[in-house]
Amino acid sequence: MAELHELPAVALRNLLHSGEVSAVEAAAHFLARIEQRNPLLGAFITVTNEQAMEQAGAADVLRSRTDGGDLPLLHGMPLAFKDLTDVAGVVTTHGSAALDHKPAPADAPLVSLFRDAGVISLGKTQVPEFGLTAYSENRIAPPSRNPHAPSRSSGGSSGGSAAAVAAGLLPFAPGTDGGGSVRIPAAACALVGLKPGRGLVAAGESAGDPARLVVPGPLARSAEDAALMMDAMAPGGHYLGALREEPPRLRIGITLDSPWSSTFPFTPEQEALDALHVGETLLEHAGHSLGDASVRYDNRYPDAFTTAWTAGVGAARISPSREASLAPLTRTFRRRAQQRSPAKLAESLAFLRRFQHDTLAQYGEWDLMLMPALAQTPRPVGWFTGTAHGSDRWPSAQWPGDADGDYRKQCEYAPWSSMVNVCGLPAITIPVHWTGGSTGSGLPMGIQLVGPMGSEALLLQVAHQLGF
Repeated sequence: MAELHELPAVALRNLLHSGEVSAVEAAAHFLARIEQRNPLLGAFITVTNEQAMEQAGAADVLRSRTDGGDLPLLHGMPLAFKDLTDVAGVVTTHGSAALDHKPAPADAPLVSLFRDAGVISLGKTQVPEFGLTAYSENRIAPPSRNPHAPSRSSGGSSGGSAAAVAAGLLPFAPGTDGGGSVRIPAAACALVGLKPGRGLVAAGESAGDPARLVVPGPLARSAEDAALMMDAMAPGGHYLGALREEPPRLRIGITLDSPWSSTFPFTPEQEALDALHVGETLLEHAGHSLGDASVRYDNRYPDAFTTAWTAGVGAARISPSREASLAPLTRTFRRRAQQRSPAKLAESLAFLRRFQHDTLAQYGEWDLMLMPALAQTPRPVGWFTGTAHGSDRWPSAQWPGDADGDYRKQCEYAPWSSMVNVCGLPAITIPVHWTGGSTGSGLPMGIQLVGPMGSEALLLQVAHQLGF
């Protein structure tokens, strides 16, 4: 029999529901995995052993009092939350050395949603400072590393959660995505990552998000597992049940166009193009019709997006005496956000609404849009910040202060993600390719499919149809 961490999340959920595996057994198993693997991976900032075992014991008492039919959907399932999300009684660091690290007084809405679904929280996962970057490195804890190649980053900002799922420290995990923060680490760690459409999951981090970019979504090892989590995140959706049906034959537009190209011209690496070609072949074999789609993006997008993206860090409550503890990128973008006028922010938000309208009109000529998930292979730890060879030198007091170089690298690494948040659309990343040629060898590379509003179930169906 497979060990618990090798089971799909759906299979583990079924064993917990039937009583064949107790919540205490499952929690103890995954906590042992974390103890064993986390020192290498840096996936967790905080592990809450005592609270987890207490919650698991209570879940087993509940199971003993029912026949299993009245149990919540994710009864006894081990889970963890990004360290941007408040869990009552547990410190929320926001990945920052500039904040006082105090236990949160109450659960965030996302955590309440999962508690109602019956999960057991094992702790808090590594994030970049305030969730700002496409890598999960900060000044308070070791960097989150890619389980498939520990010298490489697991992505960001849900990088700790993605590393934990890919390494079998969790069966699946919720992330939050404001500019690619579910899809980037999913692609880097060979996971299925789904960003739901705006408003579907009403438990996002809303503070400091004037453009309504952020939405929670699942990080999972399969479309089935992602669908199970979606059934908990958006009750009434029947996502897992939808996978029993094949998707219709779709018209899919292929594009490499990016709204970042005018400001940061980039060339996709061959590995990204290889992944796209594999995705095209799989989709064609599944019966879908593919064609080239040319998308025209307004070249004012980078400035407007950056203004909206960094508004929250400008408004964050940080003591002036602690600002020197911020990472260079955070400090630079906070200062710029504070120097902007309210009129400039309002102008950028109005532009992004027009950008959304124009982009939706172009995407609407196709059923789905297809592009690489990332333009480059997973980057080495320390590559964005310029720290020496991804060393474990943390807290990284000597991080170079090139915030603009850091940001440019991120935009060139993930040039097809943020505009999906601006448009409020659902999107999924699927790990279709390995650079070594066979599954598990080399580095994972993926594709991204973007659909119209309400297409979350369709995107999961397509990923499932392709064998993921």
